[in-house]
Amino acid sequence: MEQTLKITNVLSDPTRFSIYQYIANQHSEVTVQEIADNFNIHPNVARLHLSKLEDVKMIVSETKKTGKGGRPSRIYRLSDDVVQLNFPYRDYQLLSEIAINTLLSLGEVGKKALMETGHKFGKEIMEKEYRKSGQPLTFSEKLNYLKDAANLLGFYPEFETNEDQTKVYFKIFNCPFKEVVAQDQEICKMHLAFLEGMFKSLFKNVELIEEDNMFKGCSSCNYLALIHEN
Repeated sequence: MEQTLKITNVLSDPTRFSIYQYIANQHSEVTVQEIADNFNIHPNVARLHLSKLEDVKMIVSETKKTGKGGRPSRIYRLSDDVVQLNFPYRDYQLLSEIAINTLLSLGEVGKKALMETGHKFGKEIMEKEYRKSGQPLTFSEKLNYLKDAANLLGFYPEFETNEDQTKVYFKIFNCPFKEVVAQDQEICKMHLAFLEGMFKSLFKNVELIEEDNMFKGCSSCNYLALIHEN
């Protein structure tokens, strides 16, 4: 509870909250000067905001040499720690570990159920997003719904498409299951099934391929969606 109060207090400042969102969406390290320039504030003020975020372990920092001589620069990035804001505190991570480990303990039957459940929930999340429209969706509208849902899920995503709209390059810079994946790589397969459910709720004929995985040393999980609708 004490940590929750500290975090809410730190994020109560609108500028500080915006700085945290900026860092989360950059998918890379930032400097004090970059924050100062982007938010039109003095570097000392930017440094204060960054220090407050670091105090509650939402970001971390280190010093790096620039290669141009002079003093090393301090750079900041998102922390790997999970931030949970619940009143009162609820350990949903523990609950998910119990549920997932129970399914995996059932062997192939449990693994199949885990994949099917992941696919089902991915599809249901998307259907809730676009059900309100009531109209056929264009490719751009479908992509926007995917972006909105991925942002709400905390994936810190990036999307790119080719000119003929037959390929979508999809990157995730935050894995929502990273604490559980460390125990069993089957969770990556479930997450892929979850993402397939999201895509297939919008595109009737789509193939989702995992190209890279952050647990193999990559900075993000990278996917290629092949759209076969034209």
